[in-house]
Amino acid sequence: MKQDIALKILKLGYHVYLGGSAGTGKTHVLNQYIEHLKEEMIGVGVTASTGIAATHLGGVTIHSWAGFGIKEKLTGDDLKNIRKKHYLRQRIKKAEVLIIDEISMLSGHQLDMVDQICREFRKNDMPFGDMQVVLSGDFFQLPPILKNGETPSFAYESQVWQRMNIKICYLSEPFRQQDPAFLQILNEIRSNQVTDESLELLEQRMHRPVQNKITKLYTHNVDVDAINDAELDKIHTPAQYYSMTSSGIDALVDVLKKHCLTPENLALKEGAMVMFAKNNFEKGYVNGTLGEVIGFDKENFPIIKTFDGKKITAKPVSWAIEENDEVKAQINQIPLRLAWAITIHKSQGMSLDAAQIDLSRSFVPGMGYVALSRVRSLEGIQLMGVNELSLSVDPAVIDLDEKLRSASREVEAELG
Repeated sequence: MKQDIALKILKLGYHVYLGGSAGTGKTHVLNQYIEHLKEEMIGVGVTASTGIAATHLGGVTIHSWAGFGIKEKLTGDDLKNIRKKHYLRQRIKKAEVLIIDEISMLSGHQLDMVDQICREFRKNDMPFGDMQVVLSGDFFQLPPILKNGETPSFAYESQVWQRMNIKICYLSEPFRQQDPAFLQILNEIRSNQVTDESLELLEQRMHRPVQNKITKLYTHNVDVDAINDAELDKIHTPAQYYSMTSSGIDALVDVLKKHCLTPENLALKEGAMVMFAKNNFEKGYVNGTLGEVIGFDKENFPIIKTFDGKKITAKPVSWAIEENDEVKAQINQIPLRLAWAITIHKSQGMSLDAAQIDLSRSFVPGMGYVALSRVRSLEGIQLMGVNELSLSVDPAVIDLDEKLRSASREVEAELG
């Protein structure tokens, strides 16, 4: 399905699962729909399963929005305490649409809890108390986080998913990658059928230099921090320091700070490799644009030369959590982070020109797919290592994916 058809189906008010492979523009469609809802003065809850994904949409985590926090189940006492929270009652009753992004990382049990809370507050036994619900994500991406060694169910295995009469909109047009050979590799990983030819193409990228300066994608935070700090120390020029400012509800400010890709205290030097961590199409950068600090202006704001030759002065921008058109929390910082290295988890949703990727310590299925699919072309990949798990995906998700594609075709035929 193409983006414009999916947007029209969303506007019809159905419960929708918005899916598709990496780089097909799911977040773009969501942002278009959110803008439409706000223009029409329709109350919308903008949420995601992770704080990182939530900040891409200007929303909050679904755990915070629905009030269940870190709970894995709701007891009678839990529901009684949640019912006492007036702000939750107002939030859920006012919302006519609920959006949950990165649904692959929300367990089926958690989605059922959201449904239970919404029905409770709205005094309506229809799914989610009869508000429109839009679930977005790719089940080939990182799965729900395991706790206590348990294997959580996926969102599509929830009880409420079966009751929703959900319309499947599976985006199929790739925007990030245009190279047919690379798209073939990514599609083969999604089907767990990586051919010898594709393995050979990946093998050719092993320790292969790339023309662009690269971001290093690693599986663990400790490696990323060590690389960035070490590289910055190698530059023997004075550093400029930028401290984040904030306003609003402390707990929500903490959420923004924790999940913002830009650090609270940013140190930059001329020659530092950086990445923009926010979209600003007017200024000529997006979340993931890479460049190098080439100097500082009169106000000491960094001047970045991007790898496609643009010169951009990076000035402070804001990340905010809004509710009913009111800003609840806001942080302000230069939208940059050191970009010699970044974790694969934090790279989700980004588009990179080039990356050095180390998959030798992959620890969950889908990690290799997430990392490789960040990069626009095969020539932009320098592979440092793989392990047996790195190119695997969950077999159950493969079966689901074919059903979703088929269901999407039926929806388009029915509503086209």
